[in-house]
Amino acid sequence: MGRVAVPDGPLPGATHSASRPVAYRWARRDEGLSGAHGTLAAVEEHPRAVWDRLFDIGAPLMTSRTPSPVCVYYGPELGRYGFGEGHPFGPDRMDAFWRELQGQGLDRRAGIRPPVLAPREVLERFHTPEYVSRVEAQSRTGLGYLDYGDTPAFPGVYEAAAFVVGSTLDAVERVMRAECRRAFVPIAGLHHARRDRAAGFCVFNDCGVAIETLLGLHGLERVAYVDIDAHHGDGVFYAFEDDPRLVFADIHEDGQFLYPGTGFEHETGRGDALGTKLNLPMPPAAGDAQFMAAWEKVERHVRSHRPQFILLQCGADSIAGDPLTHLRFSVDVHAHAARRLCALADELCDGRLVAMGGGGYNRDNLARSWTAVVRAFLDSA
Repeated sequence: MGRVAVPDGPLPGATHSASRPVAYRWARRDEGLSGAHGTLAAVEEHPRAVWDRLFDIGAPLMTSRTPSPVCVYYGPELGRYGFGEGHPFGPDRMDAFWRELQGQGLDRRAGIRPPVLAPREVLERFHTPEYVSRVEAQSRTGLGYLDYGDTPAFPGVYEAAAFVVGSTLDAVERVMRAECRRAFVPIAGLHHARRDRAAGFCVFNDCGVAIETLLGLHGLERVAYVDIDAHHGDGVFYAFEDDPRLVFADIHEDGQFLYPGTGFEHETGRGDALGTKLNLPMPPAAGDAQFMAAWEKVERHVRSHRPQFILLQCGADSIAGDPLTHLRFSVDVHAHAARRLCALADELCDGRLVAMGGGGYNRDNLARSWTAVVRAFLDSA
């Protein structure tokens, strides 16, 4: 998730290499590092009636034709989290995935769940009240940006982002209650959002809310977060950098070449959390062989800390041909990561595993990669 790094002046509170202030505008990969894509206009207004559907987390939801140990979330509310006017994170991403899932017949094997809207108090498990109020206000007008130029407001953006959080959290709750063994939420994994601001196309950080819920509400002692998006999961990493309860592992393109300019090998946690965080930056043009070598380190790291729940952010922008990044993985890496995490989840935490789609701006890539994750979940459940 995110885009090519383009320095654009100081950003209070943000750091590059954990020390030097820097902000970024998003640019297409073929623009290099010299210019941004341009101003993004707000998308057209969505009828407010769409947001009248409020699902309580954990409430009974529709199921697929056959009961399945794997839940997949799908519905128009999730699809509406996207930005128009040529923005790479467009509202068509979910339907691209759904067509591929149906084409492979996997929708008939999975338990299909509709999106769930997170109430404000759930958002505030991770985000500051002031920031939530700001998103709410800009959602009414649909004007301006929620960050420094990457994440435009649009009418209904608050509700769209709250559906992402609610769906991820519903998946977590269902897995915790053993109603399903694994779950996949395609439009989710918004790992750049900080506690007090948006960043990199991410309004609310559903990953962070899920982690806070598992550690706080459920009282788990260790949660693993694994991220294979091309962009470093900085919004998760820095929020929990000093928390030893979060076991963090992230394979991403080197921050010297790609937004957000973080996630270096020496960043392994602070204080009591030192050693609980693993960052594995990849050089541009890295392929499957380099991913597989790094993945062995991820498995050792996760296994050594014995988590009680595993979260996977499986952004597809690391696949060769993405317009914003420079890695050259194949879809095989997503299938491999999903299969191996299923095995680790079965070994360490009663099978508890939830995956979030994350980034990916080549529609064919994201459709095939996310479907490969769902297939691995189904085949292992």
